[in-house]
Amino acid sequence: MKVVAVIPARYESSRFPGKPIVDICGKPMIWWVCNQAMKAKGIDEVYVATDDDRIVKECEKYNIKAVMTSKNNPTHLDRLYEFSTKVDADFYININGDEPLIESSCIEDLIPKEEVDSSSSYAANGMMILTSPIDAFDSSKIKIATDMQGYGLYMSRTPIPFPKGRSDYELKKFVGVQCFTKKALEFCHNTKRGYLESIEDIDEYRFIENGHKLLFVMTNATTLSVDTKKDLEKVRKIMEEKLNK
Repeated sequence: MKVVAVIPARYESSRFPGKPIVDICGKPMIWWVCNQAMKAKGIDEVYVATDDDRIVKECEKYNIKAVMTSKNNPTHLDRLYEFSTKVDADFYININGDEPLIESSCIEDLIPKEEVDSSSSYAANGMMILTSPIDAFDSSKIKIATDMQGYGLYMSRTPIPFPKGRSDYELKKFVGVQCFTKKALEFCHNTKRGYLESIEDIDEYRFIENGHKLLFVMTNATTLSVDTKKDLEKVRKIMEEKLNK
């Protein structure tokens, strides 16, 4: 079983251009993400999938494998699909390139067990218990509702479920680590964007809206995605504290 970690990295972010190669304690952000992926047990290879030569050059400095992909990919899942046509594997672990604090254990949690058929259309996503009340109303933090088996029912940028019947419950949020077979990526790539996906702007609705099972795996993550320069300053401080220890 070959498991490849893929870190999509786009240079022209509307909110934060050049985000993947911003400096964090002397290394580009993409290096920190790759470093955590390389520590994960069960990962055979780690790649960056990008659309910009500047990111490729930065990867070359640190001996990180990089694959050039099209600038026309509308979502990270389309970029991942294109990558899968160039690098063969049984499973592709997608890791968001803007989460330099992601623990290697979270990546390991998404590596499927041996009984999962690599020729099937398998798709899984990490999730965690939301602990900060502010995050409940942060639209960049995607909230999740699953069925009894852990498969996705609904995802939203607003707090779900609504506590009408009971108040002793926990909110769950999306973690930026995913696992796909090539067949699942092909399904996503060949399927049009749906009604709910277009409203919430959540790529993973491609699966849920079309009756394709999307498994959510509970993981214990300390995530802080770098969406803004304020987030970057927070991450730098946390990383400095870790390095000083």
